[in-house]
Amino acid sequence: MITIKNSREIEIMREGGRILATVLKKVVKAAKPGISTKELDLLAEKLIRQLGGEPAFLGYQSHFEGDPYPASICTSVNEEVVHTIPSANRILKKGDIIGIDAGVRYKGFCTDMARTVGIGGIYSEKEKLIQVTKKALSLGIKKVKAGRHTGDIGAAIQKYVEQQGFSVVTQLVGHGIGKNVHEEPRIPNFGEPHTGTELKEGMTIAIEPMVNIGGSEVKTASDGWKIVTNDNSLSAHFEDTVAVTKKGFEILTQV
Repeated sequence: MITIKNSREIEIMREGGRILATVLKKVVKAAKPGISTKELDLLAEKLIRQLGGEPAFLGYQSHFEGDPYPASICTSVNEEVVHTIPSANRILKKGDIIGIDAGVRYKGFCTDMARTVGIGGIYSEKEKLIQVTKKALSLGIKKVKAGRHTGDIGAAIQKYVEQQGFSVVTQLVGHGIGKNVHEEPRIPNFGEPHTGTELKEGMTIAIEPMVNIGGSEVKTASDGWKIVTNDNSLSAHFEDTVAVTKKGFEILTQV
């Protein structure tokens, strides 16, 4: 069921999104060679709670049987696409790229956001992957407007990514968001214009292109959470929570 938010609910999500953007900016800045992904997770949880929010991912239960998610952020490195659990044993090193995905629950509503960054110096192909994924998110968001469709978003993302010689992950999609982290509708990063769910004013959605240097196929690791590329190629992930407006869109996850 797709939920339409009123102006007060969107204001709450705007406040929560501001908290999330503030936290993620600080966590990204802390991601340097020698730090563990668990340290980044502890920093994120501390900052989220200090700013009056709750970690939306902590204790998240997937639709599949298994343990709840045990951390406040996902820290996916190199060939890891999404949902990697932070670990004290995973030490970032120069040349890595890391996708940091975080969610905040604030006054009963969730926001979701992700950024991928290089650790220390990275070579040009890694930098291109990050910049292409970042721009793909921007191009997808620019298609958001009441009366358009989810396929317009996905088509814009897919066209640009493939023009750059990369591939979009097709086994995973973005999503609606509100009282729950994951709501309807699905927001694919691929598709055809004028197809899919019609966007309506007051909908709130998380757009999140996941882009691979190699093939689009991914697989889930034995822990039931971490998703990696089938061919071990590098992957990047960017995400923002966006409100659909009559005239276009508003990015809710920004400072």
